[in-house]
Amino acid sequence: QVSGELVWAGQTRSSLSGLCCLTTALIVFTCSLIYASVYIYRYYIIPQAPDQSRFHCHVPYESAVSAPLRGAEELEENVGIFLQENYEQLTIPKITTSDPATIIHDFNQGLTAYHDVERDKCYITELNSTIVMPPRNLWELLINVKLRTRNKGIYLPQTFVVREELVVTGLVSDTQELGVFIHRLCKDKETFHLQRRITRRRIFRRELQNCRPIRHFENTFVMETLICESV
Repeated sequence: QVSGELVWAGQTRSSLSGLCCLTTALIVFTCSLIYASVYIYRYYIIPQAPDQSRFHCHVPYESAVSAPLRGAEELEENVGIFLQENYEQLTIPKITTSDPATIIHDFNQGLTAYHDVERDKCYITELNSTIVMPPRNLWELLINVKLRTRNKGIYLPQTFVVREELVVTGLVSDTQELGVFIHRLCKDKETFHLQRRITRRRIFRRELQNCRPIRHFENTFVMETLICESV
């Protein structure tokens, strides 16, 4: 009788142990399935939805030049991020401190195109990957802000301005060589090559008359690009 009870107790413990293992396996499997579903939804389904690839951004910033007079300013920008094609399109409306423009960062071509809306001219330069966030990184930044705030617009924290100066060096003869997206933006427009001016220097008022300021956002700070005719 005692031997039978011991066998029964052993079988019970074995059954309970097996049940615990099965339950643990089911929990792990369910968690893995949920994680995989969230990952696929977030990184594959959401980016393909048109309303999740276009953002209307508001970026407050302070400029070292104008801050004493104006205080904090705000940049509005429409951002389109195309992950499969690996490019970004920024549209900057007319504001007091910037000329309206459309900008394309084409990571496959390694080029950036600026379309000056008022002059209806295009300017081409090498893509500065140290400043411009890749499409996936920029999308993650904006979608995280959007999911956190649940606003229609993207309101980012106050930031600062970084300035770069680009100088016109010559005319582009064929925009088709610049890739399909930049060609579509600059087709039938005067298009010029730009070269980044590396050395920092003071820009005098008479030189500013030959420069077009474009303020834009594709990182955690505002970028001011001065497109200057060579002087």
